[in-house]
Amino acid sequence: MDVRKINAILSKHEFDPSSVIAILQDIQAEFNYLPREALIYISQKLDLPLSQIYSLATFFRAFSLEPRGKHQITVCMGTACHVRGAPRVLEEAIRFLGIKPGETSKDMMFSLETVNCLGACALGPVVVVDGEYHGGMTSTSIRTVLEKLKEGEVEK
Repeated sequence: MDVRKINAILSKHEFDPSSVIAILQDIQAEFNYLPREALIYISQKLDLPLSQIYSLATFFRAFSLEPRGKHQITVCMGTACHVRGAPRVLEEAIRFLGIKPGETSKDMMFSLETVNCLGACALGPVVVVDGEYHGGMTSTSIRTVLEKLKEGEVEK
């Protein structure tokens, strides 16, 4: 754990305990997850009970206590996406990445997850790749996106 990075994040938020969620977001952005050591350190520096920090870290689905891959792949499995082919898109992502939802690839490049709804039903099936929404996905288009990620040609 790089204490300097955590101190910089805490300084940015002026060591304010009321900013703990924003602090956790910044730590997750820095490390791709919330390391236990970082949570203990934050608890001490903000003079907050560790149980309170863990309560927040486990309540919000966006936070992860497990290391995640460099690239976050989220497939919407909501009704609108499901009837438009999301299961086939997910199957292709599983096949291409070699991991199941909730897992991270051994090389720490990819994490795959599913959600019940992303709120972009008109675009279904929707896949979010590193925070960027991709609508109208097919098994072919998800493969193309993942191949580009693997090759380092991230589209922005």
